[in-house]
Amino acid sequence: MTKAEPVIIIFACQWCAYQGADDAGNQKCFYLPKAYIIKVPCTGRVELEFIIEALKRGADGVLIGGCYLGDCHYRDGNQKAKMRITLLKRVLKDMGIEPERVQIEWISANEGKKFVKTVKEFALKIKNLEKIEKNE
Repeated sequence: MTKAEPVIIIFACQWCAYQGADDAGNQKCFYLPKAYIIKVPCTGRVELEFIIEALKRGADGVLIGGCYLGDCHYRDGNQKAKMRITLLKRVLKDMGIEPERVQIEWISANEGKKFVKTVKEFALKIKNLEKIEKNE
């Protein structure tokens, strides 16, 4: 049985990426029915355990969206998130999970179309990973 669309969990910074998602909605842009947004104060507050738990509970991919580097409302939260995700990708690889299932992106509040494009491209990447897995 093939899933029509991958399940994507999105941890979105309340100041930027979450507002970008809201902007996408105001523009009536469609992205994915199985993309679930979790609003967080800052990407720096996204613990690695949250991401691993999302994957363990059936998410096909986890996208973290935040303010552009240098524009964090909490000074350096997004820098911390970037470093954590780099570390997590190495751990995931050691666990036998494709590191590409986790991605971090910088999306500002007025970039609704970028938010939609990012989610769609990430979902396509996840679909391609699943096709590769099935052929092995």
